Formats: sequence, structure tokens, C-alpha cells
Amino acid sequence: MASQHRSTGFTEAQLSIIDELSALPFPGQEGRPGSGGGWSGPGYHVAVLRESQDFWDDRSEETVEAAEEELEADLDALVALLTARWGAPTTVDLWPYLGFDNPDPEFMAPEPLGFLANVAGSMQMWRLPDPGRWLALAIGQADRELPFELLAAIGESLSLPG
Repeated sequence: MASQHRSTGFTEAQLSIIDELSALPFPGQEGRPGSGGGWSGPGYHVAVLRESQDFWDDRSEETVEAAEEELEADLDALVALLTARWGAPTTVDLWPYLGFDNPDPEFMAPEPLGFLANVAGSMQMWRLPDPGRWLALAIGQADRELPFELLAAIGESLSLPG
């Protein structure tokens, strides 16, 4: 999957995962939903739509940039398709969900925002036609040696301001 040009089938497979997660009810406890992989919990679903190589053996600037550019191309293609469906996304800065501005231990960002804030700086978000749900796409990386991941997250509107 390291080609410059993605097949339409690849984007369709990613959309299929997004559509499947969008239709799934939220579970009462954390677990693994559906066939697309990922994880779910009360009020959310998360899926890894695509993953780059890891960087344990090669952390060169060229390798990292090439991997990130491939995922950004997938993200751009999905954003264009989803924008045609639901209009332009809102860019959401995830920094506030890290909790640095509020040291109160009782304050914790609801999932999937807590997870996303720990791996990505921002996300593209759409409010779904199903009232009470939103969809977000982001590129995240949990640690320098780990792969970049193109992530899709579905959450309850109550977990997002505005």
C-alpha cells in the first residue's frame, strides 16, 4: 500500500468502515466492534483506517515525511468525500482535551477525545445526520517509533462543546 496513487477501492473500504461504525450502537462497556477493527466504549467508536510503517529501525526525516504524506493523501481524499456528503468539516484543536488547563483530577476529557488528544493535535469533525453523533478524522502517532495512524472516531455530541 505504499504507492503514490490510491485505488478507489481503498477509499471505499475506509468509507465502509466509517459507515459501519456510524450505524453501530454504542456499547455499555469497552470492547472491539464490527469487522473493521478498532475499539468502542460508552459513547464512542474508534477505528484505525490505515497505518504507516513503524519507525524503530529508520527514523530518518525522508522516511517519516513519506509515511505522513501518504496518510495525509488518504485523509484529504476522505475529507473531500465526506464534505460532499455533509458539508465542510470543523477543525477541532485537541490541545484543550489534554487537561493541562484544568489540573482537577475529576476533569477528564470524554472518550474518544481523551485518546485523540494524546495522539493528534487536531481533527476534522462533522456532525452526523443522526442527531447526537459526530464523526472525526485525524492522523495520530502515539510515540516517535510507532506508526502514524489515520483514525476515524464517532462520538456523542454531548462529549463535544458547541
